[in-house]
Amino acid sequence: MTRLLAVTGFSTLLSLASSSALADNTQYPLTLNNCGVEVTFEQAPERAIGLGQASAEIMLMLGLEDRMVGTAFWPNQVLPQLAEANAKVEVLTVEFPTFESILAKNPDLVTAALPSLIGPSSRVATREDFDNVGVATYLSPNTCVAEDAAKDKFGYGSREQRWSMDGLYQEIDEMARIFDVDARGQALIEDLKQREAVLRAETPEDSDPLSFVFWFSSPSPSADAYLGGKNGASGFIADVLGGTNAIDSDAEWPALGWESIIAADPDVIVVARVDRNRWDLDNSEAKIEFLNSDPATREMRAVKNGAIVVMDGHAMDPTMRTIFGAEEVAEQLEALGLR
Repeated sequence: MTRLLAVTGFSTLLSLASSSALADNTQYPLTLNNCGVEVTFEQAPERAIGLGQASAEIMLMLGLEDRMVGTAFWPNQVLPQLAEANAKVEVLTVEFPTFESILAKNPDLVTAALPSLIGPSSRVATREDFDNVGVATYLSPNTCVAEDAAKDKFGYGSREQRWSMDGLYQEIDEMARIFDVDARGQALIEDLKQREAVLRAETPEDSDPLSFVFWFSSPSPSADAYLGGKNGASGFIADVLGGTNAIDSDAEWPALGWESIIAADPDVIVVARVDRNRWDLDNSEAKIEFLNSDPATREMRAVKNGAIVVMDGHAMDPTMRTIFGAEEVAEQLEALGLR
């Protein structure tokens, strides 16, 4: 049985990592190649801003709240065990911030979870804009994906291979080195690796693989649904649980009509719990009600069998939360007798 549904022992993890004997101190200047951009740090940042929940939570998990002057773009509530630390940091907005509101905090580093936050087509500002005013930037390696025809409005592209935790480990390692807290970074990486190993070990070897659809949200019941693509974080979760993503699209977030989703006829539908309340169907209960009441969707195998599970919406992004989302789904599959 999966027993890692919460990030247990967080304070213990940081205390164990506090010993300088666990890792070497960062030697400055530190130069990194970040998504094709060379970034040099002369010293550890003291006024960082985390754009995107994923970036902010990594810094909080590394115990860096005293060196953060702002965050923005939060689809979900902060992880409960990070609430106290997060309360010390100003939230500029839960949506896209303005360039001016960021510069008003006089940052020396801006980290971003998505290309739409600091990429070439950013809705906020480009890396060049920040460079012109002397502010270093860091883009999550998890979202350095191909900007091609599959690119969607959130700045994602397509993936040729299924996402793995390697990009996340790289981000944690590099952020820890940037801030000279390498021991904390290595302890966090080890914890996440153990979680993935437990989930894979608990997958029954003799069971038929389940097919999944991961539904993030929709503007309305009649609109296309934003789904997790086969090579994104959702595909990783399906694989960790010994299954497959029924949506055969390389796009990170394909938007499909319900006719196509019904045709995929998955064994399990994973609906996202999204706290932003931008659309009515951000709400997981509203999604479940629609699936059970619509004349077409209620005929799907997963709906008929009651195989609808709920997961933290942010876990469908390639983030630290992804493995926690996999744990959450595993718990519910066990309760349904599907794992």
